[in-house]
Amino acid sequence: MAKVIIIEETTKNPITLMGQRAGVCWGANIEDAEKNYKRGLDCIISGHHRVMEYVNVEMILDGYSARVIREWYTHIGGAPTRLQASTRYIKYEDFKYVLPHTVEKNLEAKAVYEETMKTIAESAAKLENEFGIPREDAAMLLPLGMETKIVDKRNLRNLIEMSHQRMCTRAFWEYRELMRDLCNALKEYSEEWAYLVDHYFMPKCDVNGYCTEKKSCGRRPKKED
Repeated sequence: MAKVIIIEETTKNPITLMGQRAGVCWGANIEDAEKNYKRGLDCIISGHHRVMEYVNVEMILDGYSARVIREWYTHIGGAPTRLQASTRYIKYEDFKYVLPHTVEKNLEAKAVYEETMKTIAESAAKLENEFGIPREDAAMLLPLGMETKIVDKRNLRNLIEMSHQRMCTRAFWEYRELMRDLCNALKEYSEEWAYLVDHYFMPKCDVNGYCTEKKSCGRRPKKED
């Protein structure tokens, strides 16, 4: 089962931290946690979102497909960094993979899907064990549906902007599920994170008040309507 694990180096009280950082430049009292919290809240409500870049988020994304992680990497703002499990050292005999919901609901399709994955695993192992093909070359058989694991580091502003695009109904289904898992993990981390997720992690149509997609899902009216 795919999951998001928030690492302890993640900022525990992000709103308070933002207020503290802003207070330095304002010549304010940054020793008072309550005042820092209120100042941080004022910053984000007023749209002064640069302070969000001081909020550190470190996490492990485990069990998602290599395909969705490739899309995750496209959100590079704020100098995020990451480490990913190497396909050079995967155990081909029993590599795990993501099963799409549409395939899982269709028993015949599921059988074809699983048999294909089994064939890939057996063929890759055979290339390595019987023909002496280097594991890194045999790995070229692996599909993007294989599960992977990464350690990721980025900031609050990057994640909020990511949510606007990836919580949209038009986004790839697995990415929407990843965002759901991320939001739940952050909300459990602290009360301040719960506030931020509830108020700022949302699809762009909720931010704009209308849909900007050419092919709308109908959740919000198009701007011209």
